[in-house]
Parts: sequence; structure tokens; C-alpha cells
Amino acid sequence: MSTTLEPNSPFDPEFCHNEREVESKLLVSYLLPILGYPPYLWHQQVQQNRFRLDFVANASHTLDAPSVVLEAKHPRTNLSHHIRQLREYMLADATVKYGLLTNGKEIRIYERKNDSIELVFQCFGHGIEKKLDEIRQLIGRQELSEELPKSITTPGTEQGVENKEGVTMMEQVISKQVEETRKTMKTIAIYHNKGGVGKTTVSVNLAAALRNKGQRVLLVDIDSQANSTFATGLIKFQFEEDDSIIKSYVLHILSSGDYDFIPEVVRPSDNFNHPEIDVIPSHINLIESQEKLNKIGASRSRLLMKLNRVKDSYDFVIIDTPPARDLYSEIALITADYLIIPSDLKPFANQGLANVKNFLKQANEFRETMMGRTPLTVLGVLASKISTNAQFLKHTFPRQKSAVSKHYDLPLLDTVIYERTSLSKCVSHTKKEGELEIPDPQSIFEFCKIESAADQAAEEFDLLAAEVLKQTS
Repeated sequence: MSTTLEPNSPFDPEFCHNEREVESKLLVSYLLPILGYPPYLWHQQVQQNRFRLDFVANASHTLDAPSVVLEAKHPRTNLSHHIRQLREYMLADATVKYGLLTNGKEIRIYERKNDSIELVFQCFGHGIEKKLDEIRQLIGRQELSEELPKSITTPGTEQGVENKEGVTMMEQVISKQVEETRKTMKTIAIYHNKGGVGKTTVSVNLAAALRNKGQRVLLVDIDSQANSTFATGLIKFQFEEDDSIIKSYVLHILSSGDYDFIPEVVRPSDNFNHPEIDVIPSHINLIESQEKLNKIGASRSRLLMKLNRVKDSYDFVIIDTPPARDLYSEIALITADYLIIPSDLKPFANQGLANVKNFLKQANEFRETMMGRTPLTVLGVLASKISTNAQFLKHTFPRQKSAVSKHYDLPLLDTVIYERTSLSKCVSHTKKEGELEIPDPQSIFEFCKIESAADQAAEEFDLLAAEVLKQTS
């Protein structure tokens, strides 16, 4: 996260290339601090009634009474297309008085007026520092708190009893509560040694679903096929000489203990999901380095070591693995805290579960003897790419599921990911640039927005994220 700018420093929207950067550079690092909202009085990706909001800010210390809704959009987005959405957000909660809508290039503020909203402020991103006083008068924390009824302020805060640093006692209490409830980073490997069972689909869409629930997510692609790298929009080049990944990808994380740390290699996914997720990309050349890395014992622990250095930056790390019992899969199992095993539950996939268990045992031995780590926790086998045929679901599917626990003694996750056309279409989504059709892969959630349709696959991944959050809490 960039350093907070001084109140009169210029904000340059040209440095915002996607929605994530509008959020971090304009809202989190610039406007919210300037408007007087400390981190414990604003929240990101909040589920409010039936809506998921980018940000809510609270002028009082009552954290469930938001005063301002802030929505960030991609810099190329026409804000007028999102007024209706903002109006629904604001009218859904009686405590919300103002809504800020921005794409970085333009900032709009709307005020709630009875059963509608009214545009009360508008300016460009360039030159916003000259408009800060006007913005403060509308949505500044101090200005808004003076308008709030006393009934929704926390007793004792009106007196503003401060310590020598100028922090009220209530702020100290809330800050301490936030710090105490901060979650430990959890790392989940997505692994099965059989290909074609939906590992990448699960990896990228679970990452998106967790991000949509307000979690800070890092996706690590450690498969030389680089499917997750492609699926998150990072492979933009058409020709070898334009390869933008080969100089910095997951291999560099594994090759050295002294260089190439996570912040130097990580990239934001490109228009894959809003909000975006962070990605450690892979490359086809990864396969060539396996023999060399295999001879270096330290290579097995480097990913874990480097992830530990950013443990305060992420809530979840998702690792997409190769469909093989190789070094890279072993590194994933050594590094992870949890394991999800996607499987279409067909005969070869089910029979492969015995191999998965043996490989897991090998990784756990390394964890215990070489690293002093506890065994990997298996969250469960995830039924994925499951046919929606009614007769299959009635007769065959129950027998396939029972085999997982009966023959292989593995837990089965409650969520089922069915085989749906939208899941293949979202990865193969393209967009026009001039005369060219270029790849523009989307998460299932973004694809549904583009197609303006609700989709059961999105609901399934939302359920999966909820199940993962519950099991890892």
C-alpha cells in the first residue's frame, strides 16, 4: 500500500490502471485519511443487506452504522452506468447519508434525498487537492459526526478524552479489538495428481470469491502449464519476444533465498475480478528448472519462508499445483496449511485419491522431520465438474461420493461445483481492441456481471468460499 499523501499533494489518476489501484491509491491512501477516517472506521468489501459494498466509512464509533458508501470503478468505466446501483446501495440502509462514486478520473458525491439520491458534488481526479475543503464539508468525518444524532454515538467519545498522542480512549479500545481479531494468513493448496478435474477453475474462482468477501488474497501459480496465470489475465503477449513474465515469476521465488521476494514478483490480476487479486505468475519454462531445484534442499522451503515475510499482507494464499507427484506439488504441500482435493469423482480420479494420500504422507514427513511443522489439514475432496443430469445425480453421484469416505477415508466438502458452460466461457472471454480479438478472462463473478445474468456457478463458488471461511476460522 502506498504512503498516504499530504492533504495538498497532487493525486494523479494516470497511475490508476485498474479498479484495485483506484481503491488503494485514491481511496485508501489519499481520501479516507484526509477526510479523517482511521482504518478502524472504514471497512472494505462489506456485505450490507443484499449488497456487497466496496467501502463503508463511519463518522461515529458505531461500526454498524455507516455514514458514507464509497464505490470504486475501473478507470475506463462510465460512472453514469452505476448511479442506479449506488442508489440501491444507499437506500438499502437508513444510516447512509452520502455515496461517493469514482473511477479515479472523476469523483462524484451523491446525497440521499427521501427516496432518491441527488448529485451534490463533482470534480476531476486531476486537481482534486483544490477541492478537498468542499469534499470535507460533505463527507468529512468531523463534519458528519456533528450532524449525527447523539443516540448513535458511543458514550464517552463526545468528551474526546485523549492520551498524549491525541487518541481517544474509545479509539484505543477499538484499535486494540481490530488488532486482536486480525486473522492469521491461511495457505490452501489445490491439488490432485489427475488432470482435468478443475484445479485451476477452483483455484482462481475460490480466490475471487474470498476476495469478494473482503479477504486479502494471493494466488500462487506453481504449475508450468500456467493456467491460473492465463486465467487471471496476465498473459497478454502474442509473441515470444514480447513475453512479459519470463524475467519474474514463481521460479525466481524458489531459486534464491536472498533475492526475489513476494512484493518484487507479485502482480495484480488484470481485469479478472473486481476487486482484483494478487498473483505470483508461472511460466512454461518452469518445467526446465525442476531437476536443478530438486538438488537444492532449501528450494522446498523457500516459498514458505517468503510467504512468512508477507503474512500481515494477506488473509489467504491459494496455490494452484501441477497434476503430478513432482517437486512443485511437493513444495505446495509443504508450504500449505490446508488442502482441497478437486475431483470429478470418476473412477480414475477416485482411484487417484490413494496416490494423493501417499504423496501427502511423504510431504507430512518432510514437514515434521525437516521443518517441525504439523501435518497438513485436509479440508476435503471437492466434487467438481459434476454433471447436472438428473439420472446421474440420483443414481451414480451418491455412490461416487460414498466411495471417497468409505474406500479412501477422506472428508468430502459440502459444496459441489457442477459442470456449467459459464465456467468455460469466463476463461475464454475476449474483447475487441481495434481489429483484434484479445483474451480477456474473467472470474465467474465478473463474467456474470458482463452477461447481466445470475449464474448458479457463481453461487456455488460463493458457497465454497463460505465453507472455507468456516472451516479455517
